[in-house]
Amino acid sequence: MKIKMNIKLVIMALVLTTSCSDLIDPAVENIQRKDLIRERPSMVQGLLLNAYLRIPTNGYNFSEMATDDAVSNDLDNGFLNMATGQWASNFNPVDRWNAANSAIQYLNEMLTEVGNTEYASNPQVNQMFLDRLTGETHALRALFMYYLLQAHGGVAGGELLGVPIFLEPQSVDSDFNMPRATFDDCMAQLYSDLNTAMDLLPMDYNNIGDESMIPSKYREGGTGVNDYNRVFGDDAKQLVSGRVARAIRAQAALLAASPSFNLDNDQAKWGDAATYAGELLNDIGGISGLDPNGVTWYSNASVIDGLGAGNNPPEILWRGSIGGPTNDLETQNFPPTLYGEGLVNPTQNLVDAFPMANGYPINDPAAGYSAESPYAERDPRLAQFILINGSTAGSTGSTINTALDSDTNDGLNKVETSTRTGYYMRKLLRQDVNLDPVASTGQRHLQPRMRYTEFFLIYAEAANEAWGPLASGSFSFSAYDVIKAIRQRAGIGLDNNDPYLESIKGDQDAMRQLIRNERRLELSFEGFRFWDLRRWGADLTETAQGMRIQNEDDYSIIDVENRVYQDYMIYGPVPYSELLKFSALQQNTGW
Repeated sequence: MKIKMNIKLVIMALVLTTSCSDLIDPAVENIQRKDLIRERPSMVQGLLLNAYLRIPTNGYNFSEMATDDAVSNDLDNGFLNMATGQWASNFNPVDRWNAANSAIQYLNEMLTEVGNTEYASNPQVNQMFLDRLTGETHALRALFMYYLLQAHGGVAGGELLGVPIFLEPQSVDSDFNMPRATFDDCMAQLYSDLNTAMDLLPMDYNNIGDESMIPSKYREGGTGVNDYNRVFGDDAKQLVSGRVARAIRAQAALLAASPSFNLDNDQAKWGDAATYAGELLNDIGGISGLDPNGVTWYSNASVIDGLGAGNNPPEILWRGSIGGPTNDLETQNFPPTLYGEGLVNPTQNLVDAFPMANGYPINDPAAGYSAESPYAERDPRLAQFILINGSTAGSTGSTINTALDSDTNDGLNKVETSTRTGYYMRKLLRQDVNLDPVASTGQRHLQPRMRYTEFFLIYAEAANEAWGPLASGSFSFSAYDVIKAIRQRAGIGLDNNDPYLESIKGDQDAMRQLIRNERRLELSFEGFRFWDLRRWGADLTETAQGMRIQNEDDYSIIDVENRVYQDYMIYGPVPYSELLKFSALQQNTGW
């Protein structure tokens, strides 16, 4: 007891003899000036890390809840409020202005500082590090430009505008009051950054075992295998690579070619998007590179659990860290009887978008659809992506009853965490997660930033617009070939050769609608639908519907939530707070 009292007295004496400023102000050695940072390569690379941490696809936000694909059972949800009439320039749940511009500020600072630091004593190794870091930085700056254009590009004063272009780090002395550049100028800068990145980065990061595999510009300088692997080897996997830069180019080109951002209907832009996506697909073998297990990429347990050392399964082009076992997604989205919050409720609109297993849309006379048995003989993806009434789920294989007269809280509108539509989301969730508080377990989850299926669909959409359904430009596969392969992988038309697809394969308009629908299904709940509807200039106001089931077999479609959008909302707003600060900024028309 006496010893403890002496320790307390010593601590009190130290505190009393320490000035207030010492307690509150950071020590001088903790304030990192640029000249000190330059001596620490890891701190310089921290500028780059700040940009990586701001990539929107590091996680899911379920913006589908603001579309015709889903609603939220949380009545305070921002997407719900947005979709029902509250979207404004000062209330914008899909705002990317500040996060993306902050990332670009870090990246511009990185480009200023990257050449002022020594990363290795060997000059050739140092140059390789400099090339890689510079390439990563340019690619990431292009990526954030893409996100800014997607969220904030639009028509203002009769002109299609993008965002202000900043290529230098801003300081307190900088002129922040910069006008928005044109959309085309922003795209030109994006392409310029990507060209620089592709010149500097390898297609992929992998350890090599032979000097002949070292690019000549390094090999001729005396670089050996170990030196090359140190910079561009396995340890760099999941950093931005040349492949990722090419993928960003395809994504941005599709945006620029789309109706809302291609006001002159320039067909060459569709050709660019098809070419950029096609080149990526060629590198994995074209149609043969479509992962046969890609539909259930999120629940292929043996594949996910066996991944290590930054490796990707065939479906994933780029991903974030897998990390340890978690159950956050399941906690958020499992139905109540599985101890979940049931947040994302798929709509009847989305359910109706799944065709029959024979390939026909459910409203086609040849489909064989029955309103009395609405889930029979349907596209297998319906049961894989959505929990319908009678589905089994969770590690215990529990039967989920979503009917209005269900005797469980999984039923329609039973409690706050129940479904509002008669459906729960199944996609993305590991069914081997157990949320029972007595025996709670988590599982590893993939977090893809880019999937190859997205690029097959980019190619199909762009190739159909540029060359028609059956033509293939300089490639060996057409839009029709891609869609046929995707549908076959899903289990559609396997017994009858997909007669619906065959009947429309020469019709560009009908193929356009089918491609858009396949994109809706394949990429559901991954954050695409909100942006797709707007770039297509499609109807945003389709009422979100659900299914009410009573007495086991009495099915009736119900209206769940009105969608309140104006025509000008195909473009997002410039933040109101930015307009108050900077007079040179123009707001998009209507906002």
